[in-house]
Order: sequence, then C-alpha cells, then structure tokens
Amino acid sequence: MSKSSTDPGRTIAVDFDEILYLCGRDGVIGTVKAGAGQWFIETEDDEIALFTEEDDLFVASGFGTDERMIEGIRCMLYLVREIGSPLIVLPKNHPASGRLRMVVSAGRETNIDCGIMPGTHPEQDVLCGMEEFDGMRITGVKGGVQLQNIDLSKIDIRKSRM
Repeated sequence: MSKSSTDPGRTIAVDFDEILYLCGRDGVIGTVKAGAGQWFIETEDDEIALFTEEDDLFVASGFGTDERMIEGIRCMLYLVREIGSPLIVLPKNHPASGRLRMVVSAGRETNIDCGIMPGTHPEQDVLCGMEEFDGMRITGVKGGVQLQNIDLSKIDIRKSRM
C-alpha cells in the first residue's frame, strides 16, 4: 500500500477569506478556497473551461521564501480568484518555463512534484514545487485544507486574510 493511501494527513481550517501559507526552506505554497465558479486554462492550442466547487482550491507554488514571494503568492491567488485571470500553460521546453518564479493550479486536489518543468502541465492535479514539498498532496475539504505526505514539523504554517 502506498504512503498516500495510509497517511491520514492533517486538516487545517481555512475560511474563504483566508490564505494558508506553507513556508519551507526553499519555497512557499499558498492555498485559498476557489469557491464554486468557472475558470479558464489557456494552452498553446486550446482554451479549457474548468469548473470548481465550493471547497476546491487554488494552490500557488513559489520558488523562494522571502516576504516578496509571500506577497507575490497572495497577489497571484487574488488575480486568479478575484479578477478571473486565466491559468496559462506553456508548451514543453518553452524558454520562459525556467524563469517562472511561481505557478498555480486549481481543483479539489493538487500533488506537488519537484521533477516537472514549471508552467507546462495543463493537468490541474499536479504542480511544480521545491524539493521539500515533493510528494505532498493538498486536498480541499469542507471548511479547510488536508495536507498529506509532508513532515509539517519542518514547515512554517501561517494564515492571513486574503
């Protein structure tokens, strides 16, 4: 049996007007409730409509840990959720992929993978992240966020108003 199926994880209460930050050694993960809505994913060839439910999430992964990165994650999540900015997916081997400082996913569940190129995956259940978050599963649950496959003793957990 894989660890993900046996790890009950930890659930952290998160309201719609809050952002949950997971601050590690090299990166930051920011998570907000998406709420019920329609969002757009833009790829090189298509526009994909994505529908979210009340407890689905927007998850941003930032490659850095300073206060500018934390504020950038808040701003990015605000742009996507409140302004309706589309999620952009770059083609494989696009030169901008290596310059991305943060990436965003949307949906009920996000799996962090440090072995993928940032910004190149239209699948919204996988997101590039720093090594310390590799394998972590983030799931939207009623009233909060469930975190699995992560040693939270090495992570600074913060919440603030969106």
